[in-house]
Amino acid sequence: MKFKKINAALGMLSILFLLAHAGYSVFAYLTLYYNPFLKNLFAVPFVVLACLHAVCGMAVVFMQADGTRMDLYPRKNLRTILQRISAALIFPLLILHMYTFRLMQASAESGNKAFILLLILAEIVFFACVVTHVAVSLTKGLITFGLLTSEKTQRILDRIIYVSGAVVFIVSVYAVVRGQAIMFIH
Repeated sequence: MKFKKINAALGMLSILFLLAHAGYSVFAYLTLYYNPFLKNLFAVPFVVLACLHAVCGMAVVFMQADGTRMDLYPRKNLRTILQRISAALIFPLLILHMYTFRLMQASAESGNKAFILLLILAEIVFFACVVTHVAVSLTKGLITFGLLTSEKTQRILDRIIYVSGAVVFIVSVYAVVRGQAIMFIH
């Protein structure tokens, strides 16, 4: 249980830095103002925390056999399935996300608009995976800490988180895709 709490703490800290990074990125793309120091101030701790969270999460799943029977209670396990699939997709997309600007810049210089559009699509999928993972994981983390015990409260909080996540997703996609289109699709 101690390992699960460490993992939950890393996840919660990751969410804070994710929101800071997303907030700065939305600002940067909407205003077309870029400050590499501010980007790294939020992005680097987020990536480090997310990587540690991923390693701990995999260790919990593989070493503690936490919920490995997905065939039991399929409706209740849908969240766990979404949590694991989104987590698995985040890291390859994160690597691409870290190089997206450079790849778009090079593609724009060579006139390869199709690749730019594919990169924009990958960004949207990345954002969807991250928001999905956070949305299905947040109340689980609160349960792990013992801060949430009521199923009714969990359902209400989940709805609030899903709506908030949808707003973050829509605002992020709008700002980033708009900014990338302005910069790289002429």
